[in-house]
Amino acid sequence: MALLISVAPAEQGWSVRSEALEAELTFERGGRAEAAARDLANRLAASGRAAEVRVFLRDGAEAGRFLHPARAWAS
Repeated sequence: MALLISVAPAEQGWSVRSEALEAELTFERGGRAEAAARDLANRLAASGRAAEVRVFLRDGAEAGRFLHPARAWAS
C-alpha cells in the first residue's frame, strides 16, 4: 500500500500532510506545496516505498492524483 501525501488548502495558504512528515508543511502557493509533495514522494519511491500524492482544490474536490511506485534497488 502506498503512503498517502495530501496537498490541500489551509487557513493561510496550502498544506502538505503525510505520515512520513513529523509536522505538516505550509506554503503560500499551491504549486509550491504540490512540488514539495511530489519531491517527497519521489524520495520515498527512490528509497523503496511507494507513495501517492493527492491534490485537493479549495472546494474540497480532488484536482489530481499522482502515483510514485517504489523503485527497486540497482545491483
